[in-house]
Amino acid sequence: MDLAYIPSPSTGVIHLGPIPLRGYAFCIILGVFVAVWLGNKRWIARGGTAGTVADIAVWAVPFGLVGGRLYHVITDYQLYFSEGEDWVDAFKIWEGGLGIWGAIAFGAVGAWIGCRRRGIPLPAYADAIAPGIALAQAIGRWGNWFNQELYGKPTDLPWALKITESANREAGLYHPTFLYESLWCVGVALLVIWADRRFKLGHGRAFALYVAAYCAGRVWTEYLRVDEAHHILGLRLNVWTAIVVFLLAVVYLVVSARVRPGREETVEPRSRKAVDTAGETDDSEDAAKTEDAAKTGAAEDAGADAEDADPAGTDSGNAGTEAENAGSGNGAGSAAKG
Repeated sequence: MDLAYIPSPSTGVIHLGPIPLRGYAFCIILGVFVAVWLGNKRWIARGGTAGTVADIAVWAVPFGLVGGRLYHVITDYQLYFSEGEDWVDAFKIWEGGLGIWGAIAFGAVGAWIGCRRRGIPLPAYADAIAPGIALAQAIGRWGNWFNQELYGKPTDLPWALKITESANREAGLYHPTFLYESLWCVGVALLVIWADRRFKLGHGRAFALYVAAYCAGRVWTEYLRVDEAHHILGLRLNVWTAIVVFLLAVVYLVVSARVRPGREETVEPRSRKAVDTAGETDDSEDAAKTEDAAKTGAAEDAGADAEDADPAGTDSGNAGTEAENAGSGNGAGSAAKG
């Protein structure tokens, strides 16, 4: 008798009246909101403006969903295009099936479009959003729990996941690989945040660290999974993908640190323009004040000069008065003699 295990939900859908609320979709949406929220805080701390992350996410998220679904459908095409399967199911994204590799690749294309429209360097945006993406993955993995999918090998550990029987799965206790990967992604997010603060990562290196750390964990969680997958040289396709992407991320970290050390001083031209405009306004006000002060000083100096000139004018007046008095006296004397 098993005394401890993680139960699976009896259903992955909760109906709010006529509206179905699917656990998988809810986890994806919640993850996106968390990623945008954290990315916005980090972007503002880097000198960007509020709302920029959300504006670019409008491009990145749809591209990411399409890319994630395409990767899943292409790598697991037998689930949709083999005999007896309905190809229409390939569009039922709410039933699960998003490949993180395709989501990141296509999401980067969407982010690039959004960044280009705003004149923002994509590496700086990627650095700001990297921990948020890791947390979004951590939340999104719980969608697999709702759908009872992507679990690992059978186990009798106290934290084993109980899977119920259905047409595509056998009842039993299995490794909760969704939980392993979720916890790993939380650790990756904390690692990137710490490293970014400690080493001032820039030019896409925080994002590269996230990619490398995630891939390292994906290798061992992928090894535990028992769902159907393509194999190359005895290893699952996703294991090979994780290894290749891990090596590329490490190479980028090393080369980028040598070629472009440090961190971007300006991440968003618009925010810099606002600062410059404010500075120009202050300079104009200061210049105007200085000019007014100069005019006032000149007026005061002119007034002082005028006051200094008054004594001379007074002396001239006195001299004129004396001359007039002298003239009058001479006239009176002449009249007396005549």
